[in-house]
Amino acid sequence: MAKYVSADEALKVVKSNDYIYVQGATATPTHLLDALARRANELSNVRIAHILTMGDEAVAHPELRESFFIDSLFFSKNMKHVLHEHNGSYTPIFLSDIPLLFDRHHIKVDVALLHVSPPDKFGYCSMGISVEAAKAAARNATYVIAQINPLMPCTYGDAMLHIDEVDYLVEYEAPIYTLPCTEPSAVEKQIGKHIAALIEDGSTLQLGIGNIPNATVAEMGHLKNLGVHTELLTEGVVELVEKGVINGSEKKVDKGKIVTSFIMGTRRLYDFVDKNPMVVANEIFYTNEVSIIRQNPKMISINSAIEVDLSGQVCADSIGTSIYSGFGGQVDFVRGAALSEGGKSIIAFSSQTSRGESKIVPFLKQGAGVVTTRAHVQYVATEYGVAELFGKNLHDRAKSLIAIAHPDHQEMLERAFYKIKSEW
Repeated sequence: MAKYVSADEALKVVKSNDYIYVQGATATPTHLLDALARRANELSNVRIAHILTMGDEAVAHPELRESFFIDSLFFSKNMKHVLHEHNGSYTPIFLSDIPLLFDRHHIKVDVALLHVSPPDKFGYCSMGISVEAAKAAARNATYVIAQINPLMPCTYGDAMLHIDEVDYLVEYEAPIYTLPCTEPSAVEKQIGKHIAALIEDGSTLQLGIGNIPNATVAEMGHLKNLGVHTELLTEGVVELVEKGVINGSEKKVDKGKIVTSFIMGTRRLYDFVDKNPMVVANEIFYTNEVSIIRQNPKMISINSAIEVDLSGQVCADSIGTSIYSGFGGQVDFVRGAALSEGGKSIIAFSSQTSRGESKIVPFLKQGAGVVTTRAHVQYVATEYGVAELFGKNLHDRAKSLIAIAHPDHQEMLERAFYKIKSEW
């Protein structure tokens, strides 16, 4: 019982120049971060790392820049201001590589901040809806502080954590962050139809975040024996499980299981995963390991892009030099699906931005980062169809991409291609 303390008491272990890893996504332990922020005037140069987080992260407020520096390993909207205010930065890294930073002691973790379910009678808590790299940070940290929340769902797999592995336990009940679904637009629904047409019975799915994956799921009701192996689990799978469409019966790895690393949705999804033996929440280096992904036949990877150039290069983490998100697991699943027997990796996006600019472009914007190379890409989908790029030369892939661009921009792309092709 000596481990049970207040958040303010627990956060006293943090010292100036410490490195803190924070469990992220919808499991962000805001109560602990608020307590840390209250110590700002006692601390300097504390580095705080995480993947995307939710809510107003008090330690990221610009006026605390002398105390805290935010190191985003996957950027989220609530962190956008830290780049402009010079109290944070972005580290380009595959999500699957983040645990290696800790396990190989490339970075020393001083404190890990977690958000867990109450311990069971054997003393095991669950990290619930976000395992990602937080488990690796916890096993390497000098101090582990866990916020215990009775509203945190209990998931199995790598999510389980014994209280003996935790130094301080902070009881605090608060609603879990949610990510409500929004109704896909007509464009997104059309993209979903194009993607669903590529998916066969017995496929295993990796679905990214956003309306396009949701729209695709809505078109899968006629399919049979689908499986799920994904870094992120979202709302759409619940209905397909209830309909019997998803059962994992044809998976070769984790047969019959839904494998994920973090979960983002509404309370309906959280109630579905709570103590559900079908759902396994694993560390990100397992879910995103190419050698594991490829073992499931007909692996389908669906990811998004900010822009794609005529050679097939995919920018997904920045708009020019402006950081937008991160590498995430796109490349892991693109490659894993491509190597899977009968697998398909699909990059999907609407053909235009909200400003009417083409997302298929002659050249990526100056400063834009290439997340997925042109050699990785298999399929690109917009509302105007699907371009298969695998095995195509630069001339043929440019023509295929122009064919699925918005009609208003096809002439511009044709003219650009005419100038470029002499170099190709």
